[in-house]
Amino acid sequence: MTEAGLSREERGGSTMEGMDALVAPLGYVLLFLAVFASMEVVAWLMHRYLMHGPLWVLHESHHRPRTGWFEKNDLFGIFFSVPSIILIYLGTHGTPALLAVGLGMTAYGFAYFGFHDVIVHRRVRVCFPAAGRYLQRIIKAHLVHHKTTGKEGAVSFGFLWAPKSYGS
Repeated sequence: MTEAGLSREERGGSTMEGMDALVAPLGYVLLFLAVFASMEVVAWLMHRYLMHGPLWVLHESHHRPRTGWFEKNDLFGIFFSVPSIILIYLGTHGTPALLAVGLGMTAYGFAYFGFHDVIVHRRVRVCFPAAGRYLQRIIKAHLVHHKTTGKEGAVSFGFLWAPKSYGS
């Protein structure tokens, strides 16, 4: 008799194995989403305490008029991509949870680039209307942040979230 006519238990498996096959991917999706959301906190802390702190020497270029296509601040994108690349590599070589973490970090990086560089600073020319209260709120918060051109005195260090007080 072929295996096709046997139940899972008769083939030597359990119904729990089938459940594990469904739950594991859901866990990775939840981990991905948790990491993506957590990255806003990490980005806020890095922006507030490192970029406007000891790494101001690189970030300052972002608070000045750009003189070319690149600015020293762009080095942060390379720096922040390294952990993601390592985690994705490890995740594809035996530790799948690290893949979800690395992909969550990478997704945040793409969202940051789309919002910050494309929508707010228009470094990439696209026809995208910045409509909607949420988008207007985070754009306003970022523009308020850029009113300060020095290392000290800046406010609103987030990228994809801003307090409702920045709403119109």
